[in-house]
Amino acid sequence: MKTLVLTGWGWKEYAAAAAAALDALGGDAVAMGMSRRRLPEFMEGEAADWKRLVLVGLSLAGDEPRLARALRALRGRTKVVWISALPMSESQKKEIAPLIKAVECEGGPFNGSLVKAVGAAFGTDVSRFLPFAKEGAKTPKSVAAYHELLSAAMFAYRSYRDGSSYSRAIECLARGVPEVSWDAELVRLVEHYRRYGHRELVGKSAAMRELRDYIDRVAAHPEARVLILGESGTGKETVALQIHTKSPRRNEPFYAFNCASVNPELLESRFFGHEKGSFTGADRSEPGLFELADGGTLFLDEIGELPLEAQGLLLRVLEGGRFMRVGGKDEIKTDVRLVTATNRNLPRMVRQGKFREDLFMRLNVVQLRVPPLREHLDDIDDIADHWWFGRFRKHLSKEQIAALKDYGYPGNVRELMNLLERAAVLDERDFARLVAQHRSMNAGLEMDEQTAYAVEDIPDLLDEAVRRHVRRILCKYAQNVTRAAAALGISRTTLRKWL
Repeated sequence: MKTLVLTGWGWKEYAAAAAAALDALGGDAVAMGMSRRRLPEFMEGEAADWKRLVLVGLSLAGDEPRLARALRALRGRTKVVWISALPMSESQKKEIAPLIKAVECEGGPFNGSLVKAVGAAFGTDVSRFLPFAKEGAKTPKSVAAYHELLSAAMFAYRSYRDGSSYSRAIECLARGVPEVSWDAELVRLVEHYRRYGHRELVGKSAAMRELRDYIDRVAAHPEARVLILGESGTGKETVALQIHTKSPRRNEPFYAFNCASVNPELLESRFFGHEKGSFTGADRSEPGLFELADGGTLFLDEIGELPLEAQGLLLRVLEGGRFMRVGGKDEIKTDVRLVTATNRNLPRMVRQGKFREDLFMRLNVVQLRVPPLREHLDDIDDIADHWWFGRFRKHLSKEQIAALKDYGYPGNVRELMNLLERAAVLDERDFARLVAQHRSMNAGLEMDEQTAYAVEDIPDLLDEAVRRHVRRILCKYAQNVTRAAAALGISRTTLRKWL
């Protein structure tokens, strides 16, 4: 194949238009997702391997000078066609248009115009692809199924850098393959998305990049136990899920259990299962969590709430990898990756005799801290807009984002999600008024500085205590590094070192 169709991510119309292009090219092409940020780099390298590139709806605004240089280097080797329903900017007309063949069709974004532009460019009938370009309206079942497949493919790219699934989904759409004829791999892709697609870590801050990088490194070692630390509402279960889905265990079970949610007398049965008749009400045999999660991942949230007697039971299975059901006689072997989480200070609980030291050592193989939202307030832009766009297929305005950032969110990301849900339910678009009402409703939750110091678990390590104090002062001065450094009496460089 000598032609590569490059299209964007996010909107379903990108994929529908790319499928229309593949159909028009008669099977002599393949499709691939591409971002405007990566496009110049791609043009400098891999583009030379192709005779023709067809850019469908792809923005040229990533790095225009670099893109122009790459296109000049490709002249005479690779023909580049750009199809868009949006006009070029003046700078693009001057620097880029002379280097490519541009096909522009009026109509605006994401209403079927891009698909029609492909039809105009190739002189083909694209009517069968138009229903797939529309989002948010009632669509036939076959369209909804393909929209889910495309969402699953884009989730696979965002989460696992798997771009091949998006290409295969576009190719299936181009060939008109019905849902019942999708192969097992595509079916698994959709099933995986249905289970895990709503749990993503969103944000571009240094704190979130570091967290995702750490998750990637930990996930690659499927036997290592992980202890996740973080305040309520920071997304500890989402982190545990990411560790599972990025690991070799991703196709095995994932079970989450809150250790504070069950009567202590029932914990042994929940962990290990029971045999019929082993206690009053046990009218049938039931497997426990360690049996159900065999081969996969077991996430135990609020591990600090586990009673001492139950801690001994957990320690025993961690040491030997074997257990017996309540009332059972045979040992059962289990292969489970255990991920635990808490917002408690476990070392302090160990010193107080409330948590077993030997269990703490077993759990604390890899420790991972999830930052509270106040430490990465800039991510509110992405977190809120990601949720809003997924719900309404619209982006939040700058004014709405600014209003959301004018609040401390003691309940962290969970509280932000609740606020957005309230806006959706009440159809409230004035976010300044929404935040003011929310602040009034939750006035008792925001801690002043003295209260925060009184109730927060102070770390034993001096470096960590200083680091937390620096982060708190930076938050107090709205992420202004200069003002925070002046308040601390240190240089900006020293402040950044502590961060």
